Formats: sequence, structure tokens, C-alpha cells
Amino acid sequence: MASLHPAPATPRVFAVVGNPNCGKSTLFNALTGLKQKVGNYPGVTVEKKVGTAYSQHGQPMTVIDMPGSYSLAARSPDEAVTRDVLLGRRSDTPTPERIICIVDASNLERSLYLVHQVLDLGRPVILVLNMMDIAAKSGIALRIARLEKELGIPVIPCEAVNGKGLIDLKLAMSRPDLPLSRHAWDVPKAIAPAVAELQASLVDNDNKPPLSARAEALLLLTDQDAVRVSGSTPLSRRTSEILKGWQGRWESEGTDWAAILVQSRYDSIGKMAAEVVQRRPAGSSATDRIDAAVTDPVWGWIILVAVMALVFLSIFTLAEYPMDWIDHHVAAFGEWVRSSLAPGDLRNLLTDGAIAGVGSILVFLPQILILFFFIGLLESTGYMARAAFIMDRLMSRVGLNGRSFIPMLSSYACAIPGIMATRTIEDAKDRLVTILVAPLMSCSARLPVYLIMIAALVPGDRVPLMTKVGIMMLMYGLGTGGAFGFAWLFKRTLLKGAPSMMIMELPPYHLPRLKDVAFHMVERAWIFVRNAGTVILAISIVLWFLSAYPRAPQGASAQEQLAGSFAGRAGHAIEPLIKPLGFDWRVGIGLISSFAAREVFVSSTAVVFNVENVGEGKDMNVVPLRTALRDARWPDGRPLFTPLVCLGLMVYYVFAMQCMSTVAVVWRETNSLWWPLFQIIYMTGTAWVVTFVVYQAGRALGF
Repeated sequence: MASLHPAPATPRVFAVVGNPNCGKSTLFNALTGLKQKVGNYPGVTVEKKVGTAYSQHGQPMTVIDMPGSYSLAARSPDEAVTRDVLLGRRSDTPTPERIICIVDASNLERSLYLVHQVLDLGRPVILVLNMMDIAAKSGIALRIARLEKELGIPVIPCEAVNGKGLIDLKLAMSRPDLPLSRHAWDVPKAIAPAVAELQASLVDNDNKPPLSARAEALLLLTDQDAVRVSGSTPLSRRTSEILKGWQGRWESEGTDWAAILVQSRYDSIGKMAAEVVQRRPAGSSATDRIDAAVTDPVWGWIILVAVMALVFLSIFTLAEYPMDWIDHHVAAFGEWVRSSLAPGDLRNLLTDGAIAGVGSILVFLPQILILFFFIGLLESTGYMARAAFIMDRLMSRVGLNGRSFIPMLSSYACAIPGIMATRTIEDAKDRLVTILVAPLMSCSARLPVYLIMIAALVPGDRVPLMTKVGIMMLMYGLGTGGAFGFAWLFKRTLLKGAPSMMIMELPPYHLPRLKDVAFHMVERAWIFVRNAGTVILAISIVLWFLSAYPRAPQGASAQEQLAGSFAGRAGHAIEPLIKPLGFDWRVGIGLISSFAAREVFVSSTAVVFNVENVGEGKDMNVVPLRTALRDARWPDGRPLFTPLVCLGLMVYYVFAMQCMSTVAVVWRETNSLWWPLFQIIYMTGTAWVVTFVVYQAGRALGF
């Protein structure tokens, strides 16, 4: 039997739009599941997520998850992309035929501003009222039928985190006759002639549909960034002349046309909200009671420090057994390969190069997973926004605001998503300063370096737990302090500017969706393992070759072989530069190789010191790296890795720019080669100076 509603030749394209923290991404994930493609929009480092959902009739539908936006009048790269995709300005993305607007039901009036602008586009719209449970707990009831009648579009109550309302939403998406809005809004008389003239110009010269042209004309009068982003179609000369002419006339008359438009929208929204929103008397919500402590000037800081200490404590305690398990099986695999192959270069390549290098990194996978678990947990519960609120006062002292702290906090996991998160910062100078200092936050790639140095620093087989936690918090605090210090310096020299005000919504607390947290953990773990199996494996093999060749004369010691190798020569070349820091040429090999990625220092050090500590015949075995570091000596017999040197190495990696992937992202984000080069110079220079001071001061004090 033929379907009553045959599938369209190509899947319909839906855009999901909404304010930040409204549950938009949760809804997108629920609709599309694992059928997603994630990348960046060409020309900007704004994430592009496209997925496939299926209607109740099994028909595929393309769904685009737009960046979170408060308005189509763009104030950040995120909002500029949302604006341009909805207006059909981007040639790299299809213009959505239908739009799903998701709003926070507990804060409907504020959320309706974006909806108000979207309805101007004249396309079918579905309004999703998310977080209905939170609205009910806050004493808010919504007259949904009245809202549907006012707007003339489907209005779906929803709890995306629990999956409630998804069937109704898919039914609405499946409708072939999805109606256009009855949304009526009178443009203020003072600027109506300008809107009409711009609309006519966009229809005649830019071939825009009348309703879309009217919406774009309104945006041209309120947009903070009228210049089109890369990939957009430029305005025609006639339209630009009309816009400049009207703006010049209003400026001479003293008319604030943008304020008139914005206020008119809010007046219309206010009248609608007064008829739809019903508030019942309610006591203080759970969110309010928690925030009384979490955002308190004193308790807020105590809680923030306690949360960070708990994270580090968990990293060391919970990861111990899985780390031992991985370490045991890597060692067993290495021994099996060693016993299965005849002595020679192939066996040495596999055991001393590939297995020693990759295995020394994989052992830290449980700690990386735990770190990402806690970051996902803090984000999903709503605590991240509170951390930014607490930090706002401190951030203002260095010339930034609390909004910059979220990208910096994200950089604890990885600087790359942290730098990409700066696109939500409205002020261009604040955005650039945040990009420049974000890599100073100790990312997960530094964890392996810190952990192996802590293990080598403390005598005995087991390092006391609180010693680990204390040293780790010291390193993280040093990086954070360095980031704040350089932000203060840059805001007063290179990128002068007054601190911008922070207006940030604190989302309600809610139980985390463990499925999303687990998905985030697995995604990050796969990236880590993929790097271990590709980049780190390749570097370990190359480094083994550079350490093993050219061959020393027969009878030469392992030390002589390494010193005369290609890697040894490179290490000797930079030894005069790093010897004042307490490092020798073998450490120099690790520093050079870790420019690819910080964690490579551990694998390269494993290769270098295993080469040195491998015996002959039946006695050949991979010496544990910690023991090898403790046994390493200077030519005069002094220990190489003293506690002071271990501390200096950790300090060096706090400040040094040792990550080519981050450099590439900064290049793309700033669209300039100058800023990543400047970042490498100032961070590496700072690392050398601070490490020099630590080492020389420690020696002077007798350490």
C-alpha cells in the first residue's frame, strides 16, 4: 500500500536553534543518536554538527545543531554563524527549510527574543518548551494552547534530558503541512520606511523572498557585526548605500534606531508572556538554596578548591588499579615479543621503540578518563557557570570577565576545545587574550609528565597520596596564576581595553545525564588512544631509530651508542642552553620530541633510557622508567633526576608551549601566523626563565 505522505526526494533540513544552556544539544543528540558528523564551518573555528533523524514514518530528516545564540544580531562568531545559516548566506550549508526553536520553559520571556526574530523569517517553526519539570518546580505554569494560538505554530512541552516529548516532536517534524506562523509584529513607525526600502532592495537586488528580506532588513539595523563572515554572500552596493544613508540620517537626528527596534520587540514579547505565563507562589527553589552557598564570596571559593582537590584525589586513587593492570599487560606483551623474536634490530624496534613508547603513555588512560568524567559532570550539573561567576571578580582584576574563565577551565582537559570555546566571548580583545593564555592551564597531556616526575621525585616505591595531590595542585595553581598574570600584562600592553561586563545566565541545577557524560569520556579517550597509536607510535619508532643509529663501534657501551646517535647529537647541540636548568642532553631529546605533544616526553624518555639500560643476552629487559630515571647519572656520577630537577621539569612543562595541534588551532582561530609564533616565543621563554630561577635558587639554598 502506498504511503499517504511519500518521502521527499531529498531529506528535509531542520535547524535546531536556542539560547545557551537551554538543552539544545541534548535534544539534538536525542533526535540523531550516533548518526552525527562533527566538523568546523569553513573559514571559522565554530563547530558544525549535522545529524540524521527519522520521522514517525521512517523518513530521514537532516538536522543541523546551530551554535547557542541569544540573538540573530550577532555579537560573537557563534551567533554570526547561526544568523548566516538561517538567512541562507553560507554556501557551505544548506538553508534550513524548517526551524526547531528550543527554549527554557522556566525563563520563557527572555528566551522568546530569539524566537521572535526567527519567526520573522517566514519559515515553518516548531517551538519546544524544554525543562518543563524545572518550570513546574519554580512555580511556573504555561498556557501552551494559548501560546500555540498566538503564534500559529506547534508548541511541544518537553524534558529532553528524560526523553519526554520526543515522540510529539517527531510527529510535528513529520507533518508535510507544517503551518507558517501567524506571528504579527508592527515595526516602529520611526524606522518603518527604512525597513521597507531595505526590504525592497534585498528582494530586487539580492533575490531574497519578501519575508526573508524583511527579516534581514531588520537584522541589518540591529546587527553588531554587519560585515559578512567568510563563506557568506556580500550585500549588494544598492543595499549598502540605503543602509548607510538611513544610519547617517538617524545619527544626525539623534535617533537610536537599534534601541527602538529592540525595545519594540521586548514590548511585543512582554504582552505575549503576560497572557501565557502563570506564576504560582513558591518558596525558594533547590537551585536558590544551593547557590546561597556555592556563589557565596567565602564558601564559594572553599567549595571550588574542595571540588578541584576531590578531582585530583580521585585521579590518583580510582585510577591506581586499572593503571597497574595496563602496566602489567604492556610489560607482559613486551616480554612475549622479546621471547618470540630473535635478537636484532626488529626486536629492539618493537620492544624498545613501539611498545616502550606507546605503553608508557597508555598507562595514563584511566587518569585521563577520570579527569574528563569530572569535567563532563561539572558541566552537565550546571556548576561550570557558577565557577565562572565566582571567578568573575578575580578575572576583572586582570582585565577580563568570568566568561573567559569557562574556556580556561575547559583547557584543564585540553587547550584545543578551550581555545575554540572562546568564540562565545563577545569582545575581540578579550577573546584574543583568552586564546593566548589558555594553553597555560595544565591540560591532561601534562598529566603523564607530572606523574612520572612525582614518582621519580619521592624516594621509595610508593608516593604518599597527599604528596601527589599537593604537588599536582601546586602545578595547576602555578599554571592558573601564570595565565592570570599574562592576561593582566596583555590587557595593559598589547591588547589594551577596559574590562567588559559579564552578563551570564546561571542555569538551574539538574541531575547529570550519565549517558552524555560517558559519551564525552569515550570520545576523548578514543582521541587519546588514537594519538597513542599514531602520532606517539610514529615518534617512538623514529626516536628509536635516531637513538640506535648510526651504530657505534662493536664493544661500545649503551651510553656511548646513545651519545653518538642522531638523537644524542641533537641533545648535545641544545645542552648548553638547558644545562643551566639542570637538564642534560638526554632530557634535551625529550624536550625536542615533545614539541609534537607534551605527553611524548614520557614515551621518548622511555625510549632513550631503555636504550641506555638494556642488558645483553638473557639479561635483556625493559627497566621501569621510574627506576631508570632515578639511576641516571651525570658523567661525574651525580644523580641526574634529583628532586630539584624533577620539580624544574614540571615547572618547565607548566609554561612551555609544547603542542603543535594547539599552535595550529590558534593559527586558524586568529587567522594569523603572528599570534601562534608569539605564543611559542613568550611561553617557551617564560618556561626557561622560571625553571632557571627555580633550579639556581634551589641550588643556592642547598637542595
